[in-house]
Amino acid sequence: MTIFDLSKTKSIANTFIAELRDENIQKDAMRFRKNLERIGEFFAYEISKSLHYIQKDVTTPLGVSTCEVLAQQPVLATILRAGLPLQQGLLNIFDQSGCCFISAFRKTEKNGDFIIQMDYVSTPDLDGRILIMADPMLATGQSMVMCCKELINRYKIAELHIVAAIASTEGVAHVRANLPKAKLWVGAIDEEMTSKSYIVPGLGDAGDLAYGTKV
Repeated sequence: MTIFDLSKTKSIANTFIAELRDENIQKDAMRFRKNLERIGEFFAYEISKSLHYIQKDVTTPLGVSTCEVLAQQPVLATILRAGLPLQQGLLNIFDQSGCCFISAFRKTEKNGDFIIQMDYVSTPDLDGRILIMADPMLATGQSMVMCCKELINRYKIAELHIVAAIASTEGVAHVRANLPKAKLWVGAIDEEMTSKSYIVPGLGDAGDLAYGTKV
């Protein structure tokens, strides 16, 4: 598996990762969503470097220019609800892409353990397509693997890219073991998780920070 860790590069993108983590800046939900969107834009640019291009003649008012353009727009998938701003950032760059939406969540059992439950998938045809799956937090990696495998079982996906703002080492290992052909793009990788599988230091609950505390 190819892993791209944005924190290992020197760029303004790391400023926005720092703001995502900052508990004071997090109080502004609009700013939090905007920073996730910006991170999505940075990842879209980095991913675009790995995609296939073709030459296209473009007619200008003064002549013809031969340009390199994407051979195929990717499909942009996300896990509701936290992934929506990150997906929007990807869509700002890959602005002709189709989108896929998946509902998956942790269902807590009486003993405190949890299982991943997936209820809903809405997607265009993914046969032969490049799929970019976005979710802000890659904690255990179970949700991501389950959703990707569900789509892989349904379609013949040509390429799979996974985008996360913050990942845990455990989540990265789980994805690597179960989706070895995927390319993983992360903003940073943290070493620890709590007993409830929240990444430490992480940034908290991305869905709640973006859209309000759920009941």
